[in-house]
Amino acid sequence: MEQAMLLHPEEMETPGSTSWKDKISAFRSTVWKGYKSKPISHWILLALSSAAMLVAFPASSLLSRIYFANGGTSKWIISWVAAVGWPIPALVLVPTYFVLGVFPTPLDFKLAASYAVLGFLSAADNLMYAYAYAYLPPSTAALLGSTSLIFSAIFGYLLVKNKIYASTINSIVIITAAMVIIALDSNSDRYASITDHQYALGFLCDILASALHGLIFALSELVFDKLVGRRSFHVVLEQQVMVSLFAFIFTTIGLLVNNDFHGMATEARTFKGGRSSYLSVLVWGVITFQLGILGGTAVLFLASTVLAGVLNAIRVPLTSIAAVILLNDPMSGFKILSLIITFWGFACYIYGNYPRSKDSS
Repeated sequence: MEQAMLLHPEEMETPGSTSWKDKISAFRSTVWKGYKSKPISHWILLALSSAAMLVAFPASSLLSRIYFANGGTSKWIISWVAAVGWPIPALVLVPTYFVLGVFPTPLDFKLAASYAVLGFLSAADNLMYAYAYAYLPPSTAALLGSTSLIFSAIFGYLLVKNKIYASTINSIVIITAAMVIIALDSNSDRYASITDHQYALGFLCDILASALHGLIFALSELVFDKLVGRRSFHVVLEQQVMVSLFAFIFTTIGLLVNNDFHGMATEARTFKGGRSSYLSVLVWGVITFQLGILGGTAVLFLASTVLAGVLNAIRVPLTSIAAVILLNDPMSGFKILSLIITFWGFACYIYGNYPRSKDSS
């Protein structure tokens, strides 16, 4: 396929094209018209949902690192924390049926099996991210996690037949370059207690978790298209509840096999700050992870995938900055450069995909 076929019409400027001043004026007019078209309650809920994404997800990441830094050792426990909060979205889902006047989606064998597969993949994804936060600084783990955008685009193209445009390829190359910079500068941000093998394992698990996250995203879209046939707020919440439930089941089995439930009592006694601090880290880890999920779901349906992408892009530097301020995370010049390049890659992807996503609410 020729390169020109990949370009958007907006990407090919002509001598008579609209000036930037006119574009800004038209954008302001569109924003104001959009604001007036919705009640104030819509914008309040959107603001709260956006805040949930920007606060809860970074907080969840930092709490994972705090667990390992203060004496926690079990990767299974942290992955279990990410799934045990599945009743939280369920508590939001049930009233939704009454408010919207809808019925639960019929659960046949194929749909249940798809939820079980996604739940297993989600459990594996959470476990690999746990390894990443056990051996990597949160700022590095967050930057590496941004590669999920690359894998979402690739698996979306392979499984759902989503189109890949020049802007998408550009963002993939840019984010890949940022990850190479981190890999070449690995000696500057490694904790003293972490060996070369552990750092390499954390790096690899973070990349694999991001790839699995992209696969889960594409498979979820495939389930909506092939098995459910529609997308609405309550349908997405149903999937979130069911997938989290299966992830909880699989992770609980792993905890039992690994005998980590018994080890929780020992960890609580030896944890820095004592049993109360240990329980606080785990409980808030459960709450923040699920609040981030709920916030992201609400943003998708109150606004668009573009806004969700923008907030996800902002979340990466927020996590890194918070880790530096709150946890004294190492931040070298190369990591700052990688952070800037990653944000640039997100911007390219969002700008390039905006014409196709602005109406998906």
